[in-house]
This record gives sequence, structure tokens and C-alpha cells, in this order.
Amino acid sequence: MGSGSAMQYGICVASRPNDIDYVVEAEGLGFTHAWLADSQMIWSDVYAMLALAADRTSTIQLGTGVAVAGTRLAPVTAAAIGTINQLAPGRTFCGIGTGNTAMRIMGHRPQRIAEFDEYLSVLRALLRGEEVEYTLNGQTAPIAHLMPEDGFVRFDPTPPLYVSAFGPRALDLAALHGDGLITSVPPDPAAVRSMRGVISERRAAHGRPTSRSDFPMATLTTIAVLEPGEAADSDRVKQQVGAFAIAALHYSYEQMTQFRRRPPAHLADMWGDYVAAVEETPLERRHLRTHLGHNCWVIPEEERFITKELIERSCLVGTPDDLRRRVAELDEAGLDQIVLLPPLDAKEDVIAAVARELISFTPPD
Repeated sequence: MGSGSAMQYGICVASRPNDIDYVVEAEGLGFTHAWLADSQMIWSDVYAMLALAADRTSTIQLGTGVAVAGTRLAPVTAAAIGTINQLAPGRTFCGIGTGNTAMRIMGHRPQRIAEFDEYLSVLRALLRGEEVEYTLNGQTAPIAHLMPEDGFVRFDPTPPLYVSAFGPRALDLAALHGDGLITSVPPDPAAVRSMRGVISERRAAHGRPTSRSDFPMATLTTIAVLEPGEAADSDRVKQQVGAFAIAALHYSYEQMTQFRRRPPAHLADMWGDYVAAVEETPLERRHLRTHLGHNCWVIPEEERFITKELIERSCLVGTPDDLRRRVAELDEAGLDQIVLLPPLDAKEDVIAAVARELISFTPPD
């Protein structure tokens, strides 16, 4: 990489058929991974999108960002990933999570940790082409794909399994079952270092390799490259990162309502107004309101909550030199990949700027 950093860059795509050209463009710009989002009540079907992307690309790694354990049985997910691996052999991966968004937008909680543990155990075995004991509706039986050598699916090479995790119990499952971690840790070296430390400790406890090369860590965020003299909360910056920043409010609200967790301190000044705005919607329909525009755009009622501090706590914003320095610090702290999720109407501008200033940048002699 021209900047001297080992950091990889990926894109997370709000799955939509018209945006396949965006994946093709990212591949041409040097992005290494395309994580296609799976949330059935807001975006298009992720596996149809991955099949289209496999047909249009040749080098970029393709996978789910992330698949939702609560909406598909583990054998169904394994067969879908195996099918994409047949179309794009050796460049397919599986990101999997409990469904923080996909389940809640239907008014249901994400999959519980014990259920997720069992799900990951089955999925990991199936992605290796192995037979595994599987329980469904109280009945347990051995399962395996019966014809993996006949062009229906491909599990060789094995698609890497990236587990989505934030808290300690989910991180333990990622360390046990995963080949990597996909998270959304704040873009701060101390936070990255702490999470990397937890993963290494739990990997060692489970007897699994602890080196970075054996377990890469990716985080979801987005980046705005400032123009000379531009403020970090300019209208242009808000357009490029606002949708991602607002999603942090959505997440914090659900953590409060489900687990009674207090919001982060930097949200304190706006929290009462934000909660009041959300709770204007009746409780029985509130799940249909909370994620409107999710990571695609900011709804007008929420534009006033995009503050400089919210942006800086969730996104990477700075001059080209600032961003190169911060990326190097994140790399040193243990982060291997930055996955960008810009809003729909600014996504091409965002990845072009990141490619120019970070991916392809060559320092002067």
C-alpha cells in the first residue's frame, strides 16, 4: 500500500441491485473486500446481490456484512455461502451476526448468545464441508451437504467466518468459532487495542492461534477527507458521514430499551430530545420508526442530532495527513481492515477520496 500502512479497506453495501457498479468501482480503486448487508425489511436480498457481484468482479473479496442468524437456518446460510464460493472461488467469506438491526426492525430481539453459539458451531462445520449434529424443532440428526463435488456448492477453499461481536460474551464466541472479527469499535486506538486484547485472551483460552494473521479484525465506520480549511461538521461532511453517525443513536436507543444501558456521555446533551422524538411513535409501531433511512440517508427529523462530537466519535474525519496518521495508529493498535459505509448519495465520492488519499497515496521521497 502506497501510504506505508498495512491497512486494508473494504466497503459495506446497502444491498440494492442498481449499486452493483459501485462494487465494481471499489474493486478498481483498490478496495479489498465488499461486505453486502443483509436486512430483509430494508434492503434487497443479500445473496442475489452477491451473485451479481461475483459475476461482475474478479479480485475483490465478497461476503455478507453481515448475514443474520435469526432469519436463516444455519444449513441455509452455509448453502448460500457455498453457492457464492462456487461463483467466486477463493474470494468468498461469511460475516454473521445475531441481527441487531434485522431482527429489531421486525419488533423482535436478536438471537440470544446460547442460540448464536450453537448456530456458529453448526455453520463453521458446514462451511468446512463437514458432517455435524444439527437440532431443529427438538429433533437432532447428522447433516452434511450430500453433493459438494458436483458444482452445486464449494467449500474448498473454506470461506472465512467473520463473527460480528461487540460485548464480552459475543467476543468470546468470535474467538472460539470465528476466523476473524467484524465489529464497529470507535475509531480510536485505545478501543481497538482493548478489543484486540480481549480477543487474544479468549483465543488463547480456547486453544486457538492468537496472531493477527490468524484472526483479522475489521471495523465498520466511514471516512470524510477534509478539504483545505473545511470544518469537521461542514454540510459536505455531514452529507458524507451523517447517516452512519445517526445509526449510533439508533443503536444506543435500542441498548437503552432492551438492556437499560445508559447512553454514552457524548450523547447526554441531545439524549432527551432524541428519545422524545422517537417516542412520538406509538410503542407498537416504534420498531418501524427507529431505523428509517438506516445507513442510507438521514431523515429530516434527525438532521439536528448530527453534531461534531457525534461525527468524531463514530467516523474518521480529517485532512489527508491527519487520516494517514490515524490509520497508522489504528493499524499499530491491532486493526486490519476499515470497512466504509457511506450514505447512498455520497458513496462514490467517499470511496474515490479514500482511494486517492489513503489507498493509492505514495509519500514523497
